[in-house]
Amino acid sequence: MHIFAIANQKGGVGKTTTAVNLAAALAANGQRTLLVDLDPQGNATMGCGVDKRSLQSSVYQVLLELDTLADARVPSPSGKFDVLPANRDLAGAEVELVDLDLREMRLKAALAAHQEDYDFVLIDCPPSLSMLTLNGLCAAHGVIIPMQCEYYALEGLSDLVNTIKKVHANLNRDLKIIGLLRVMYDPRNTLSTQVSAQLEQHFGDKVFKTLVPRNIRLAEAPSYGVPGVLFDKAAKGAQAYLAFAVEMIDRVNSWKDNP
Repeated sequence: MHIFAIANQKGGVGKTTTAVNLAAALAANGQRTLLVDLDPQGNATMGCGVDKRSLQSSVYQVLLELDTLADARVPSPSGKFDVLPANRDLAGAEVELVDLDLREMRLKAALAAHQEDYDFVLIDCPPSLSMLTLNGLCAAHGVIIPMQCEYYALEGLSDLVNTIKKVHANLNRDLKIIGLLRVMYDPRNTLSTQVSAQLEQHFGDKVFKTLVPRNIRLAEAPSYGVPGVLFDKAAKGAQAYLAFAVEMIDRVNSWKDNP
């Protein structure tokens, strides 16, 4: 089971879009996939077609050990993958976790019981370094960083890299950066191409080959509760995420060949 946190401390960079579409694309490639929504807004939950308002149980209950992951997970109606959903209850977990033992390790412990159930677990982290994000980073083997090719994104990236280094040093020795995914990419924009080139120069093969373009069909899909890769498979954004899933599977397989 490969566990990847999808994280960026900057908001609005396509974390949830990436989490939902990568989960659906991996499932479409025959991978047993679980998507964990760690954001109290519950956008990933809704984007998978799960109604966050009518949940009997959620990731909140799992983190507080009131329910097991097996009780709380639900199948995505459209995507052939499982979702550990979130809603507004999760905002309260920040406060309630503070006084608990091993508070950063709650999600890791919950996932440990399901090693044989999934090939991939994707964790959609909130856009802040909170106790929830820390749970995601402590549970993960690696981090996928979606980012726009713009100046402010570069500034935020250095903060995130430092955070990952600290978590690696103090809490999770397995954690590493898997790669940077360039999203909302516009090749007609000179700044986009310049920043993209800088990323490749600085991070080398840590930059995924896949480029996800700006795409209106990806933006429309969540309002229908369907991942973009299923909403309109022919759209450029959907094609990019399908290609990204293949790139991820190839990358994971290459680790098996070169342990």
